[in-house]
Amino acid sequence: MSSTPAAPADSAADAAATQAATEAQAPATPSADAAVVPVASASEVAATPADAAADAVTDTAEQAEGAPSDAAVAKADTSPAATGARLAELFPALFTGPAKPLKLRIQVDIQERAPGVFSKQALSAFFRRHTGTTSYLIAVSQGTQRFDLDGQPAGELTDEHRQVATEELARRRAITKARREEAIQAQREAHREARKQERAAQQQNQQAQQERRNRAQLLRDFEGTRLTATNFCALKGIDPAALDGLLTQAREEAKQDALRPRPEGRRDHRDAPRGERRGGPREGQPGRGPRPAGAEGAPREGRGPRREGGREGGREGGRPDNRPPRKTS
Repeated sequence: MSSTPAAPADSAADAAATQAATEAQAPATPSADAAVVPVASASEVAATPADAAADAVTDTAEQAEGAPSDAAVAKADTSPAATGARLAELFPALFTGPAKPLKLRIQVDIQERAPGVFSKQALSAFFRRHTGTTSYLIAVSQGTQRFDLDGQPAGELTDEHRQVATEELARRRAITKARREEAIQAQREAHREARKQERAAQQQNQQAQQERRNRAQLLRDFEGTRLTATNFCALKGIDPAALDGLLTQAREEAKQDALRPRPEGRRDHRDAPRGERRGGPREGQPGRGPRPAGAEGAPREGRGPRREGGREGGREGGRPDNRPPRKTS
């Protein structure tokens, strides 16, 4: 029995392998749903970072060479003092010297004459302060004309504006007067309080000195008494338990007084014997000095010598001799 040949199977396998190899070598075809993305060239990709840097440098240079932006104006010094100084430089006829009533809508003229120099906020802050000063209110209350940036008359002041300025000045004067009176009253109160405290301190000092003198006298009386401590306390009206403390304090104060410096040019008689105090007795008479030589029997100044019998020009016995003689019957 002969075997069956396998030619047809081998041919089919070869055909399948050939088709698979052909599909692997062919390029893949994109589907219809896939998005088509353009691919940049190598030159374009390499030039992109350099172009971006160049564009940034160009924009910075153009911004630096251009006119000042609003942000730059806002960052400048916009304080009222700085704005006023700059206005005085640009428009000295109006903003230097005594205050002048300003033209209405003066900010519009400033922006036209000096564009970009001042911001609206800076001008508004300056004019709120400037028109509220006392000097400006006085100028409005006493003026008749308004002035422009060149210092030329630019409209009349209305009576209403002058009245508003006058009332504001009166209100400020009243406030100033009230504050001055309050300050004076507070000063007087402080002075009275200081005087009160000073008097209280003086009274305390006097009381302390008097108590000190009382203790010194108590010590002297106790050292010179023959009474017992109980009877002595009963006589002085003090508590026996407090006697020792008072006497000890009096002795300490006596030591302090002894060490205290004595004033120069003044004799202190506290330690002098009783007979020698205040100069001691003088010759001739206690308490008086000796009479000068020749004083005894000498006529006193302004009077003549005395005559015997009493008054000058009288008879013996002191009776005047100009009386008429008695009649005898």
